[in-house]
Amino acid sequence: QVRLVESGGGLVQPGGSLRLSCATSGGLFYLYTMGWYRQALGKQRELVAHITSNSNTNYAESVKGRFTISRDNAKNMVYLQMNSLKPEDTAVYYCNAAASSGSSYWGQGTQVTVSS
Repeated sequence: QVRLVESGGGLVQPGGSLRLSCATSGGLFYLYTMGWYRQALGKQRELVAHITSNSNTNYAESVKGRFTISRDNAKNMVYLQMNSLKPEDTAVYYCNAAASSGSSYWGQGTQVTVSS
């Protein structure tokens, strides 16, 4: 059973930074494409960024230049460094692990609130 646990969310002022972490267990982490998604109140869940097993990255246009996704295969961890945060970044952020088989796993989410 693959388990993902996010941490690092919280309340931050506009322009501030947060670093989200996602700890994984129970699977072949180094083979997964890892992603961060977010869901704002009343909106659909959307992709924020993902990183492949070869560490190729992709970002939503709205976060390019501000967010950075990274992974540590030795620790089975994936991170999302978020800088220059805006109120529109407020959402629940979810970690996802996607296997080549088509299996997909989700964490429980962590709340990020950007407000003065």
